[in-house]
Amino acid sequence: MTSRLRHCARLGIILLGICSIAGGIYLFRNWIEMFTRMRGKEMALSPTSRSFEGWKVSPLPLNFDVYIFNWTNPEDFYVGSSKKPNFQQLGPYRFREQPDKVNIEWHNQNASVSFRKKSVFYFDAAGSTGSLTDVITQVNSVAHAAARRAADSWLGRVSVNMAIRMYDQRLTITRSADEWLFKGFEHPFISLGKLLRPEDVPYTRIGYQYPRNGSSEFDGDINMFTGADDISKMGQIYTWNNLTHTGAFPGVCGQVRGSMGEFFPPNLSTNDTVYMYMPKMCRAVPLDYTETVTVHGITAYKYSGTQRAVDNGTLYPDTSCYCVGGTCLPVGVIDVGPCAFNASVYMSFPHFYNGDPSYVEAVEGLKPEREKHEFFMTLEPNAGVPMDVGGGFQANYYMEPVKGIDLYDKVPSVMLPMMWCEERVRVSEEIAADIALVPLIVLLGQIVTGILLAGGLICTCWYPTRQVTHFCQGDPKAKASVLRPLTTFGVNTAPATGPVSQLFRHNTSAGGNERVGVRLLDYRRDSGLQEQQAGNRNNSENSPRERLISESSPDVIVR
Repeated sequence: MTSRLRHCARLGIILLGICSIAGGIYLFRNWIEMFTRMRGKEMALSPTSRSFEGWKVSPLPLNFDVYIFNWTNPEDFYVGSSKKPNFQQLGPYRFREQPDKVNIEWHNQNASVSFRKKSVFYFDAAGSTGSLTDVITQVNSVAHAAARRAADSWLGRVSVNMAIRMYDQRLTITRSADEWLFKGFEHPFISLGKLLRPEDVPYTRIGYQYPRNGSSEFDGDINMFTGADDISKMGQIYTWNNLTHTGAFPGVCGQVRGSMGEFFPPNLSTNDTVYMYMPKMCRAVPLDYTETVTVHGITAYKYSGTQRAVDNGTLYPDTSCYCVGGTCLPVGVIDVGPCAFNASVYMSFPHFYNGDPSYVEAVEGLKPEREKHEFFMTLEPNAGVPMDVGGGFQANYYMEPVKGIDLYDKVPSVMLPMMWCEERVRVSEEIAADIALVPLIVLLGQIVTGILLAGGLICTCWYPTRQVTHFCQGDPKAKASVLRPLTTFGVNTAPATGPVSQLFRHNTSAGGNERVGVRLLDYRRDSGLQEQQAGNRNNSENSPRERLISESSPDVIVR
């Protein structure tokens, strides 16, 4: 190979290395975004996309578990009583849920889709602890709500007192589990309110889940982004009942935002917070990163409901907008009255988990435990896909005295638990295998990035490294000729310090040139510079362990 060809080959290798480094740096900075865009074109929600069928009808079996608190000692509920309200948790009453999306409309102008959720529930007796015929005693929230509304006027107080006596209303109501849940039951105050103020009474029966079963109206009309224009917006709610702000809470607390639970933003980190929108709470619930877990061999991030999700400004000032009417209760409960016809209803985590201890201490029968009562979403961080979901919320009624109403004039102020429900869903191994492709492709991109950077460094540094190596191992005379120009930058003529002066010996030749002799000294690792005993310093110059470069040897000339 001619000299010209060798030079061209060397230059080509160096240029290849530079291009590899540039490509590696580009991939390092942009690979995640590139892959997200490519995946977004395939995963964006549309009538023909792969994700559509799984979004419309869940491919996983859904279990809806409900727990109801039976109030065992309502007769002891009065001011001055030595006994706390005692509650017995009954359930779970398990229902198999078959969800569906109906009334689907696509809006290409803003890449969104409108729909309603319709779910049919079937009681699962085998998976339940208890029967729908179980008799349960609960707080009479309807009568108390009527008393609170009438307390501001004399006529209202008289009317409610008469109605309470006429319809023989008590502090509590005893009904079957089926009536408390989906079936519902009639209440005389509901029928009376329907006649007097029908706009304030939308239902004819009361029940915790009435009329949810088979209804497409329960969760309202939802509009969410499909991700066609931006995959990071896929599954994020845009409007609820055609509103971008519920009006239930001021400022950011009333904004419609977050996910309905099917899709979350991709490329999540441990510093991110994800939001779940709860239509019946008229708010988005924040879920913060708590730990990294493994689901079917796939690394996932667990985002959980912390105290921030149920705070009213006690711990986090930015949540003070959840205080209603200027009243901020201790952390642990959220007033959803503005979203529930101004009823005295508060939501919390089950058994007041993550709440102020005063709520649990005021009653008997509750024991918050993280393993049973934590609300969480476990997400594959690259795709933002739920892997494991669990937990729920508890409905509570805040009982307080109502002056002028005989039934409620002497009752204490206590947060009474009513019921809580949860859904637990975990992806199957088959679905997990498909999800695992996302982090695998991300990893492959990172491997390719590393190969490009390493290969580029090798190609770029190969020839210069080879030349330096040859130079270091070459002829000493050639090295001296290369290094000689360095002396033109000046030499320090000051006397050398003690240890340094031992290394050099100066002689002046007849031509006036200064000869510098270098003493080669023995160096031992354990003792450093080898010295002779005192009294033999003059003889050390002729020691076999050191020698002076002779005048006939090539030397360094200092001019």
